[in-house]
Amino acid sequence: MAETIEEKIKGYRTAPFDARFPNTNQTRNCFQNYLDYHRCNKALSARDQDTAPCDWYQRVYKSLCPMSWVAKWDEQIENGNFPGKI
Repeated sequence: MAETIEEKIKGYRTAPFDARFPNTNQTRNCFQNYLDYHRCNKALSARDQDTAPCDWYQRVYKSLCPMSWVAKWDEQIENGNFPGKI
């Protein structure tokens, strides 16, 4: 049966295996998914499209990243001194 993206996203409890990050240290995976989420939101919002597909990245980074890192990155984005390119 064909599942919609929303149904697939709801089915995941934690981040699935990502071949780009095969090692046990998932720090880079966490940061990359955080960037991808914000890039996706920015791109789809600029075109006035639904940002629901971006929820996948958010679920992944929330399951991998410590919340203290996410809070720090969110604060850096608000202050305009975030080191990543969004």
